[in-house]
Amino acid sequence: MAKIFQVSARAGMTRVVEPIARALLRAGVTPNAVTVAGTVGVLVGALGLGARGHLVAGALIVTLFALTDLLDGTMARMSGGSTKFGAFLDSSMDRVADSAVFGAVAYWLATQGDHSGVAAALVCLAAGGLVSYVKARAEGLGMTCNVGIAERTERLLIVGVGGILTGVGVDPALEIALWLLAAVSIFTVGQRMTHVYRQAQQLQPDGQA
Repeated sequence: MAKIFQVSARAGMTRVVEPIARALLRAGVTPNAVTVAGTVGVLVGALGLGARGHLVAGALIVTLFALTDLLDGTMARMSGGSTKFGAFLDSSMDRVADSAVFGAVAYWLATQGDHSGVAAALVCLAAGGLVSYVKARAEGLGMTCNVGIAERTERLLIVGVGGILTGVGVDPALEIALWLLAAVSIFTVGQRMTHVYRQAQQLQPDGQA
């Protein structure tokens, strides 16, 4: 059921994003430019606002610019497919943005004396990087790894909702969101490692362990 909802939500977003992507391509904007602009926007929202306690504004800006992850991919597809450098740039900028988001959250929680929240943010940062690494490493070895309940967009949305709720006075919301995200991220790592293990077993020559 969750997977069906996820696919439906992405399909709905695609219908919204495609007209914007076409307009940007007609204006001469490249997918790589959108990737960099999206990362800069996330950095402004996370470090400029979120780390200073402006949680609602920071979360809204981060969420808005994080959605450029869908936009640049759609633009690349419409313009004939992503280049190797474009794919490399996109993955690298995603890691920069994610580090800024969870680093900013950890910093702000530390200023509030919320040690449990800081721990949760650090677990999210580490597990999020591992989620991405496992997929990249699997694909580098010639296998697929398109599974998991907590991909990047979902992770940012969860922490964004927690930040907004805390910003409007629901104090434990951000910490709860972070521990929830930590749990689903670790679960996603397990899902992906299991998926890759099964593929590796099928590819293994007979007689080898």
